[in-house]
Amino acid sequence: MTIPAPPPLPPVPPSPPSPPPADPSVLPREYDRWNWGAFLLNWIWGIGNGTYIALLTFIPVFGLIMPFVLGANGNRWAWRNRRWDSLDHFRRVQRAWGFWGAGILIAVIVLYGGLFVGLVSMLTHSDAYRLGVAKLEANSQAIDALGAPIKTGFPFGNISVTGSSGQAALNFSVTGPKGSGRAALDAVKRNGTWSLRSLKLQIDGSDRIIDLLNETTAENAASVVRVSERLPALNLRALDL
Repeated sequence: MTIPAPPPLPPVPPSPPSPPPADPSVLPREYDRWNWGAFLLNWIWGIGNGTYIALLTFIPVFGLIMPFVLGANGNRWAWRNRRWDSLDHFRRVQRAWGFWGAGILIAVIVLYGGLFVGLVSMLTHSDAYRLGVAKLEANSQAIDALGAPIKTGFPFGNISVTGSSGQAALNFSVTGPKGSGRAALDAVKRNGTWSLRSLKLQIDGSDRIIDLLNETTAENAASVVRVSERLPALNLRALDL
C-alpha cells in the first residue's frame, strides 16, 4: 500500500520590510517634554545639538528669555537638527546633557556659597570689625538707644591690607532690647595697629545718627547745658545775699 506524500507546505511569506526611519522633523509626543540640559547649558547645549538659535543667549534681553525657550523646545529642535540612531539613543544623550547641567549648577552654587561664607568669616574675625563692635558695646549712647546687651550681625563691606597698613569700610546690623539699627565704621591700620576714624549708628525708624566716637564731646555739651540752666538761680541767690 502506497502512503501518499504529504502536501507541500505553503510558502513562507516574506518578512515585512523594515519601517522607514522616523521623520526627523516630527518627535513622538512622549518625548516632547522639558529639556533640562537645554535650559541649564543653553548655548553650550545648542552647539552640541546643532541648534544654533541658542546663541541668542549672548544678546541682551534675549539672554533672559532663551533658557526658557530652549527648555520648552529643546527636544524638538535637537531631534530635527541632528541625526540619531534611534529614539533610545536620543533619550540617552539628552538625559546626559541634563545630568551635566545639574552637576555644573550644583558645583557653581557650592563654589559661590563657599566664597561667600569665607568672605563673611574673614570680615567677622577681622580686627577692624571687632574693634568697632567693642567700641559700640561700651558706648553709653548706643546702650541708651538700643538697650543691653547689644547683638551685632554679619558685616559687609571691604578690607584691604598691605603689610602693616590697611583700610576697612564695614557696615552691620545691631539689635538690642529697646530697638535696632545699623552701624557703619571706617578704620585705618598704621604700623600694624587698627584705629577707628568713624563709627556711626543709625537707629531704625528714625533719621537719628549717633556718632559713637564723640561720646565725650556730647557728654560735655550736656553738662554745659545743665550748668547754664542753674546759673539764673545762683545769680538770684547772690542778689539776695
